[in-house]
Amino acid sequence: MKRVIVIGGGPAGLMAAEAAAGAGAAVTVFDAMPTMGRKFLMAGKSGLNITHSEDMDRFVGRFGAAAPQLASALEQFDNRAVTDWCAGLGIETFTGSSGRVFPVAMKASPLLRNWLARLAETGVRFRPRHRWTGLEAGKLIFEGPDGAVRVPYDSVVLALGGASWPRLGSDAAWVELLRSWGVSVAPFRPANCGFEVRWSPIFAERFAGQPIKPVVATSAIGPLSGEFVVTGWGVEGSLIYHHAAALRDALERDGAAVLTLDLLPSRSRERIAGDLARQDRKVSFSNRLRKACGLDGARAGLVRELAPDAAAMSPEDLAAALKALPLPVVSARPIAEAISSAGGVAWSSLGAQFALTAHPDIFVAGEMLDWEAPTGGYLLTACLATGRTAGLAAARRAEHGEG
Repeated sequence: MKRVIVIGGGPAGLMAAEAAAGAGAAVTVFDAMPTMGRKFLMAGKSGLNITHSEDMDRFVGRFGAAAPQLASALEQFDNRAVTDWCAGLGIETFTGSSGRVFPVAMKASPLLRNWLARLAETGVRFRPRHRWTGLEAGKLIFEGPDGAVRVPYDSVVLALGGASWPRLGSDAAWVELLRSWGVSVAPFRPANCGFEVRWSPIFAERFAGQPIKPVVATSAIGPLSGEFVVTGWGVEGSLIYHHAAALRDALERDGAAVLTLDLLPSRSRERIAGDLARQDRKVSFSNRLRKACGLDGARAGLVRELAPDAAAMSPEDLAAALKALPLPVVSARPIAEAISSAGGVAWSSLGAQFALTAHPDIFVAGEMLDWEAPTGGYLLTACLATGRTAGLAAARRAEHGEG
């Protein structure tokens, strides 16, 4: 039986192992961490978003410039396939009002536990605490608890993750090794991350931890509705993550980026101006905002913070400000805090089914690849889909010498 080695025990690696074992290969999964799927478990603590139920044309489009390279893998293991796969593991799912798909249990641990058990039943072996350090004389080199280990292989799937949450295993330590083989690796950058804002000390102290909702935020990708959270250092939350790539790119390109906020998305500018005009100018500004617009707390604080002269504005000008309040961001938070990362193995260094052109018997999957997507189930689905494609190709390569 031909040997497929999978390096990395996250979702992409485990799916590669499942696919390769299902195709008849003898599969061993190596991981540097003490247990498999550590980042997967952490991501699921706040409610595991498995996939998204939108139509696949829109789904694939969420991957931007990488959509053409990912389309085939995503079409062969689409959002419906993900929910069917969950069902096969005994995990019931539901679709929320936003179209996001979650396990009914809202946790990653039952899914991972069932998955690892099924993989073990099919003969997949696991070698935790083994860090991959290189390739020598046709064997993979790992540093294990008892020293260096040399492992023969017929084909390999690398699923070592990107550069976010390095304490859970995705530390990008593989980058220089692959570059030494002539593989092009795009620099890693934070994705789905928070951004720093130069809040005044008073605002930061008073409103840190407060949500801003409902709100529509606009960047280069257009307007999106949702909510975000004020922090002591800036802003974070689902709405910010959806704009993260646009804000990050603007900061890198121009040195500045602005997110424009509509604090009253359900009201027209004309209505707001009329409601403000009916207020007694002798009443405090806070009371005018509250009575005319229903703005108080953190949203009212944002008005004072981002439009310091708002109290002296005419009703028309204030209405315009409330519909288009500029929020300047000064930097992305560190990549170690980001939900995911952009960058990775460049498409120019890959052949069919994510094989390295420098080593056609080595395949790459998951966040090692140069792609990014917003939160909403897209990240996990792409990891599973690319892992499946790479695992099947690795099994074919091991058996027949071709991908």
